[in-house]
Amino acid sequence: MEKVLLLGNEAVARGLYESGTTVVSSYPGTPSTEITEEVCRYDEIYSEWAPNEKVAFEVAAGASLAGARSFCAMKHVGLNVAADPLYTSSYIGVNGGFVCAVADDPGMHSSQNEQDSRHHAIAAKVPMLEPSDSAECLEFTKNAYDISEEFDTPVLLRLSTRISHSRSAVVFSERIQRELKPYEKNIGKNVMMPAMAKAAHKKVEERISKLTDWADMKAFELGINKKIMFDRKIGVIAAGSTYEYAREALGDKASYLKLGMVNPLPVKAILDFAKEVETLYVIEELDDIIETHCIKLGVNVIGKEKFSFLGEFSQSIIKKAVLGTENEYSSLDMEIPPRPPVLCAGCPHRGLFYALKKFKPYVSGDIGCYTLGAQAPLSMVDSCICMGASLSSLHGFNIARGKEQAKKSVAVIGDSTFIHSGITGLIDIAYNKGFSTVIILDNSITGMTGHQNNPANGLTIKGDPTVAVNLEALAHAIGINRVKVVDPFDIEETRRVIDEELKVEEPSLIISRRPCALLKNVKHKPAMVVERDACTGCKACLQVGCPAIMQTKAENGKTKAFIDSNQCLGCEVCAASCRFNAIRKGGN
Repeated sequence: MEKVLLLGNEAVARGLYESGTTVVSSYPGTPSTEITEEVCRYDEIYSEWAPNEKVAFEVAAGASLAGARSFCAMKHVGLNVAADPLYTSSYIGVNGGFVCAVADDPGMHSSQNEQDSRHHAIAAKVPMLEPSDSAECLEFTKNAYDISEEFDTPVLLRLSTRISHSRSAVVFSERIQRELKPYEKNIGKNVMMPAMAKAAHKKVEERISKLTDWADMKAFELGINKKIMFDRKIGVIAAGSTYEYAREALGDKASYLKLGMVNPLPVKAILDFAKEVETLYVIEELDDIIETHCIKLGVNVIGKEKFSFLGEFSQSIIKKAVLGTENEYSSLDMEIPPRPPVLCAGCPHRGLFYALKKFKPYVSGDIGCYTLGAQAPLSMVDSCICMGASLSSLHGFNIARGKEQAKKSVAVIGDSTFIHSGITGLIDIAYNKGFSTVIILDNSITGMTGHQNNPANGLTIKGDPTVAVNLEALAHAIGINRVKVVDPFDIEETRRVIDEELKVEEPSLIISRRPCALLKNVKHKPAMVVERDACTGCKACLQVGCPAIMQTKAENGKTKAFIDSNQCLGCEVCAASCRFNAIRKGGN
């Protein structure tokens, strides 16, 4: 019985281990990534990175049908990708227990939208648990498997950035080793043709009804749902992180109905709790799902009239909204300069964007580190919708505006994102005789989520060698005849190839290939040096947007460029920007 501090994500992984899970397939997505990275440490569990969330969900569903306890993890927008198999898996059910963790991102710390995944649970009619600390992450993971197998259903485990990335104490238990459940051929249950689906839908509705009763009874017995009574003048219904915020903000000045099962929601417990308190608040981040449920039950609650639909909550927000008071705090009477994220010093994407900037193109962007190319001074991304959309949306953009516009337009997409959902967009361009130029930014890793391997770099989740997708051969196989490879640090050659490919009236693929600067096996050159006497202070090098380059004042008072040797990795892109040859290689 070992007690340790774990991230919520690490605690979920431990719960998978202790519950006897044997198959895990995921796609990395902040804030869910560390779950599968931690699972990789347990040799008793097979783990893998799948090409995308849909594939990951399907792998886990197949393992469940085979009789194994299986799992997949993704962020909230990843569940959109996996929604197709989720909704039908709800009809099919499980053999071995099947749990899917989805990590929401209130406040959009690393996401393109704020999305409440409880909607997917409601629409798919599957149970969803929501832990409020690491101990519950571990226990709810184990509870989820029991629910899955008892009610013949996939179960969603809802996390959020604060729960996934905060540490609290957990107690370890031994792993329960489980044998595969026997597989029995059952066409009526597992083949969702219309006739079978009609019968399955009836079972799903009956299951939700039984689960609602379970939420009112068994969930309280297991401690998944809890009622904590203090001052009865104020009652609070909350789940996940908002429960912890409310407890800290309000203390014993309120009573609490803590919901660990957020779909389906209990009925009797809410009605009873409402009778025990004078004023009832529902505190939930993002959408008004619990509040709407209470209103349907005829319970008078205070919810979104006091609390926003936007962003994260905090103890201060809750205390002010409920008690009308604030804690004393100190404020700094000065403007703090913003520190927006930037491409790392030595990032190969910077070289590509700097070379591309000369052509002043429309750039259809995608999801990855390279989205930061939208920031000044590069300002080289015009649109960004979702993973893989850069290719498809550029095709539509060029079809609408014509071939001349296509000669001034490109799509940029990372190697991992291309594998995830960009391939079909490139097929669409080739198949429909498009005339778009696509640039794959191949940095040999899934960089945005913290350096996970992917099918294009030839390494498994454990770092073992495996087959690698040959991007050039793939492009030729789907009908792209023009494929060029460039080194983005060779600015002159990169510009020559871009200029050449923009002029053609057929699909074209440019692969900008250089590994991420932060990979451990990448060797860097000595830092670049500015010849102060040759520098005119023209600031052209600042247009590269490298954090290692700055301006300082010389002895004569003039502004000169300066390169921080602690940051510079010697990529030489800045040297290409200087018309006066004032930037040279460092070292001997």
